[in-house]
Amino acid sequence: MTAEQLHVELGRRYHFSASHRLHNPQLSGEENCRIYGKCNNPHGHGHNYAVEVRLSGKIDPATGMISNLADLDSFVNEKVIEPFDHRSLNEEVPAFRNAVPTTEILCIEIFRRLKSFPYAKLEAVRVQETTNNSFEFAGE
Repeated sequence: MTAEQLHVELGRRYHFSASHRLHNPQLSGEENCRIYGKCNNPHGHGHNYAVEVRLSGKIDPATGMISNLADLDSFVNEKVIEPFDHRSLNEEVPAFRNAVPTTEILCIEIFRRLKSFPYAKLEAVRVQETTNNSFEFAGE
């Protein structure tokens, strides 16, 4: 089997900082505090997120790659980093105006934004919120 016939996966990490508040307006203040704890702070709180994007594809015989990293970096920067970095997810990102911006929901939103990458198949997105918490979404 030649290299270009082999299926290869690529993982690349990105970082951004953002704030959010976990609060469901359909619940009472007491319920929000019980469910979300300190993450329900009325002033929000922030994270330094790490996002791993996993792609797959066959190796291009001309380049020896499944995707040009510069193309991927540009796409992720446009679709994720620029809209999210140093933003309040609740207030500045339209996708979260009517949703509780948990990291689970953030992970799904990032996948949705990246699934149209034209040069390789998006396999999964993993978002690391803290040293202890990470979430992964691999599509439906």
